[in-house]
Amino acid sequence: MTPTSRRGPLSEGSISLRLYPHVGLSAEEMVGELRHQAVLATEAGFDGVMTSEHHGGFAGYMPNPLQAAGWLLEAMPTGWAAPCPLLVTLRPAALVAEEVAWLAARFPGRVGLGLAAGSLDADFDIAGLTKDDLTPRFATALAQVAGALGGTEAGLLADDPAVARCASHPVPVVSAAMSPTAARRAARLGVGLLFDSLSTPERVRALADAYHDAGGNRPCVLVRRVWMGAPPTAHVDRQVKRYRAYASPGAQTHWQGEQMVAADRSATLAEELAAVSARAGVDALNLRVHVPGVAPATARDQIAALGEVVTTLQGWNHAKTGHTWSS
Repeated sequence: MTPTSRRGPLSEGSISLRLYPHVGLSAEEMVGELRHQAVLATEAGFDGVMTSEHHGGFAGYMPNPLQAAGWLLEAMPTGWAAPCPLLVTLRPAALVAEEVAWLAARFPGRVGLGLAAGSLDADFDIAGLTKDDLTPRFATALAQVAGALGGTEAGLLADDPAVARCASHPVPVVSAAMSPTAARRAARLGVGLLFDSLSTPERVRALADAYHDAGGNRPCVLVRRVWMGAPPTAHVDRQVKRYRAYASPGAQTHWQGEQMVAADRSATLAEELAAVSARAGVDALNLRVHVPGVAPATARDQIAALGEVVTTLQGWNHAKTGHTWSS
């Protein structure tokens, strides 16, 4: 499939794929499969891919999403990659900004970044850190990274050539948000929003509205599980149960079911995704087929099958007269 036009990292109308390592493979095989699926995604029409972070062998996640994004970009002839989210509270914010800026210098126009505070205790234990004052720590780090990569406030990084480049070539940044306060913070800092895969469209709409009311004007990205055909319900239910085991009570208040979007026909799946996007008031989609228990061959088949869905949504967006993906 050939997309109507390739959209930049975390941009309005972009449709990207979440990539996760497959449980049961060796480390070498995991890296190879990730790279192969990234190439398949761009061939299918996805604008880009995302990687995300947990540590200690947490099933289906990478401990190094920024490094993994570099591996994928080396393999992908086109398209973008973003560590999204990267848990910025586990590392010095200035080093995150430097490393992302240099990756963007290596792959101009093909790098984005999403940041989150993190919530899994094991991640902080492994890093030798605590979750004390987590919210203010995240707010400070987000401001520092956004300022450096947005080219507005380099601070002590002003003499770094890659960071200085961001003044004319900013790297798009989004922030994970699960509360109106987080949404307003992102608006104030000039970054977009990333919404998790389990929040209802109505909750996402409330947060997106809070963001826009506060002056936010960057894309809002919705993560959604998708499946062509009969979905792997047992695998998804098991993963959702694991998420609930460590998520904050506040987050779980707005989680209902698995929020899976599945259909037997690409046209129907595209229509349902467009409807969910409209209800949520978002500008971009990040789709997920991976879950522990899904075999690499099955994931590859799903990526290929979603090509027609992506192309349909991009076509609607290209010809839109109102909301993104409105047919």
